[in-house]
Amino acid sequence: MKTLKTAISNEWFLIFLLSLLTISFILIVGNVVKLIELVIAKGVNFADVGKLFLFLIPSLFIFSLPVAVLAATVLTFGRMGYDNEITALRASGCSLYRILGYFIIFGLFFSALSLWCNDTIIPYAHYETRKILKSIGIKNPASFLEERTFIKAFQEHILFIYRIKQDKLEHVKIYQPHSTRPTRTITAESGEFIPLPEKNAIKLILRNGMADEPSIDGPTMFYQLKFKTYYITLQLGDADGDRQPDKKIADMSFAELNREILSLQSMGIDSLPLQVGLHRKLSLSASPLLFILIGLPLGINVRRRERSLGFAISLAICLLYYLVMALGESLALRGILDPFSGGWLPSIILALAAGLLIIRNFER
Repeated sequence: MKTLKTAISNEWFLIFLLSLLTISFILIVGNVVKLIELVIAKGVNFADVGKLFLFLIPSLFIFSLPVAVLAATVLTFGRMGYDNEITALRASGCSLYRILGYFIIFGLFFSALSLWCNDTIIPYAHYETRKILKSIGIKNPASFLEERTFIKAFQEHILFIYRIKQDKLEHVKIYQPHSTRPTRTITAESGEFIPLPEKNAIKLILRNGMADEPSIDGPTMFYQLKFKTYYITLQLGDADGDRQPDKKIADMSFAELNREILSLQSMGIDSLPLQVGLHRKLSLSASPLLFILIGLPLGINVRRRERSLGFAISLAICLLYYLVMALGESLALRGILDPFSGGWLPSIILALAAGLLIIRNFER
């Protein structure tokens, strides 16, 4: 049995390494083109571009790793099924559950590696990339506007913008915390901004939303005002152009996310995006283990020697996984699902599908 496991694992690791290199190369080439454009079109020096390239690698690795794990599993056991080795194993009394248990160890190792990367290396690389991009960009107040980030650069206000297209904004939330009264909130479906560099500020034009306005009955009370158009000018907290950008969800470790969630909740600010982001990162870390669980019975079913088919199936499953991840995140941000369900939705579906395939194929 030990010799058999060694032979299978050697084949698996060879395909895994080839898949990892192939997928990573494809992803790197696509991004290198964009980096070259920075040098040619914007005159960015090679040193900064080199740093951007190095910080890009961890983010690409965390996406290519699960695909390579799934491809190696499907191709290895698909080949074994085609050559009737699976049938021979069953005839000799060897349980497929023992082989699955052996490969679960691989899945746990790569999931732990993904968890560590998502907690340390990738947040650091993301944040350093944004600092470099800010340093080589045009410094103006509008450069502080970034989507899906709690922006704390402005005096007395905290912003969260779901989407930014040039100067257009979608789903804007503005919070005004206060030490002696509840946090004032302004929400808008859309809007736009006008940079005021001479005043070190920006002017927001918000449309179709609601604003908390102080009540005449007392400073601690608000009434909600619906508006079609609302104007507000936000002043930068300081005039220092070297101010570091606020961290996005992708820039934070798990501990930083938890601290930020508690901090926002203490100010009466909705921390839902951070909660969803935390669960999404945890769910993504578990994907290598789940791809092992679904890849083994799926490979047995494929029963094909052609690696192109197994690779295509792996890519299709991964694409579906990431689409469901985006769907779950969107449903959670809209309040349809709770943060845990939204972040873990693709993993829950994958685990159920893997369980059904294992029961169906291993009980024969």
